[in-house]
Amino acid sequence: MSPMTPVQAYTAAMPGWKRAIGKRLDALIVRNVPNVRKAVKWNTPFYGIEGLAWFLGFHVLTHYVNVAFFDGMSLQPVPPGASKDKETRHVDIREGDQLDEVQMATWVKQAAALPGCAP
Repeated sequence: MSPMTPVQAYTAAMPGWKRAIGKRLDALIVRNVPNVRKAVKWNTPFYGIEGLAWFLGFHVLTHYVNVAFFDGMSLQPVPPGASKDKETRHVDIREGDQLDEVQMATWVKQAAALPGCAP
C-alpha cells in the first residue's frame, strides 16, 4: 500500500460532512484535469499545472468548505464569492448544499487553462 499524498491526508482529516466534499472535489479536479499537480501549502490543498502555477485551492472553515479560483474573474460565469484579491473568486459549500458538479467541472477546466498564480 502506497503512502498517502499530502492532499489525500488533508481530505482524510477533514471533519464530518466536509470529508466527503473534499474527496469529491479532489476526484472532480483529477477527472477534469488529468495532468494536475497537487500540494498542501498553508493548510490548504492547491491544484495547478506544471509551468503555469496554481489555479485552485480549497480550505475547511467552521461552517463550510471554501473553494477559491485564483483567476476567478476570468471564468464564465464568474463564481459568486468575492475575495480580498480582486481576481480571486470563491464558492462556499455548506452542509446540505448540493454540489453542482457540472458547473464546478466547467470552472475547473477553464481555470486550469489560465496562467494561475504563484502563492
